Amino acid sequence: MSIPILNYSLSTHNHRVNSFEYLAGEEQPKLYTTDNLPNSTEMDEIIWAAYRQIFSEHQTLSSTRQPFLESQLRFNQIKVKDFIKSLALSHQFRLLNYDVNNNYRFVEMCIQRILGRDVYNQREKLAFSIIIGSKGLKVFIDMLINSDEYLENFGDNIVPYQRRRIIFQRNKGEIPFNLKTPRLDYDFLDKQNMPQISWSGPVRKFRPQEQKPKAGDPALFFGMLNDISFI
Repeated sequence: MSIPILNYSLSTHNHRVNSFEYLAGEEQPKLYTTDNLPNSTEMDEIIWAAYRQIFSEHQTLSSTRQPFLESQLRFNQIKVKDFIKSLALSHQFRLLNYDVNNNYRFVEMCIQRILGRDVYNQREKLAFSIIIGSKGLKVFIDMLINSDEYLENFGDNIVPYQRRRIIFQRNKGEIPFNLKTPRLDYDFLDKQNMPQISWSGPVRKFRPQEQKPKAGDPALFFGMLNDISFI
């Protein structure tokens, strides 16, 4: 028996404003769409916009490009929605985003990049995390791409964009979702066989053995004052 998705309320941290997707006076995004039979240059822009939205500008590298998918899109063999779905299911996307994060962070990133909004709440993260754990990444991505929310806002031919254009990040001002870089959480270090060091003693400056102070080095004098022995 398959596990149904948990119910969650459609609320956000800024639910008291009139609209989550639109604020008066806010800069409106440029739509990249194939509805109007784009020429070669315009198609280049559409493809670039798709990579920027799904991979973010930090991850749009030569190694993440999908030439075969690009060719299919150029010759109208697939829709923009299919291109977006294939990028999100690509090995490169998984390597750069899923493999270095837990399910909760991955759900947040995919909703931001595919649906163009922030997660509603922690329960939405939990609901989709259960889907990933029980049914896998493909089912999760399919649910986002084939959702009524995606189809109503982007349809088959529009590259997803950040519907709520700006978010606030402490100490960094206001930045769009696709400029947020996926970070390796501390609780994920053990999965990468990386040590988690907890140090409560006094802080000392580390000196590699090959940098042992020589005669005349002021560090010898200060080391004697602080009773520090050098190896």
